Amino acid sequence: MRLIKSSVAFVTICIFLAGCKTQTTTTSSSQDKYSEDLSVWRPKPAATEEKQTPTADEKKSTTYIDPKYAVNKQLDAVLDSIDRINISRKAIDGFTIQVYSGKRDEALNAKKTITTSLPDLDAEVQFTEPIFRVKVGKYFTRMEAQEDYSAIRRYFPAAIIVPEKISVK
Repeated sequence: MRLIKSSVAFVTICIFLAGCKTQTTTTSSSQDKYSEDLSVWRPKPAATEEKQTPTADEKKSTTYIDPKYAVNKQLDAVLDSIDRINISRKAIDGFTIQVYSGKRDEALNAKKTITTSLPDLDAEVQFTEPIFRVKVGKYFTRMEAQEDYSAIRRYFPAAIIVPEKISVK
């Protein structure tokens, strides 16, 4: 047991002394620059033919070719039907920020707080039985709602961005 302890101590001392060795700095002169030719290891192209660019006289003139399988009429019909559907739409998918959900008195207080602290935003109270909700803004994308959402979170930490149908005029 004593032999193991002494050998561990010896190894520890050797490691310590090796770590205490003074550092030697090497300076390189401008004459001792490293260079090595690695072109031997680079891949070679399969065909090493030189391509010559044709001159203006040698270039072929391109002529217009009428397409055989044009989809213009079919595509126009599809785009027209999509346009008719979009015109008939009354609402689209969008987002709004829900500030409060609960009792009527507290919902009216939340709306009052929003209108006084953030006058740029229009708040509305909606009643879907049995809950009153205070919602702010109508946004087409979540990214549009994010800026107002971060401003509202200062006053209402429980506010959330919710998907909602937005009426289109």
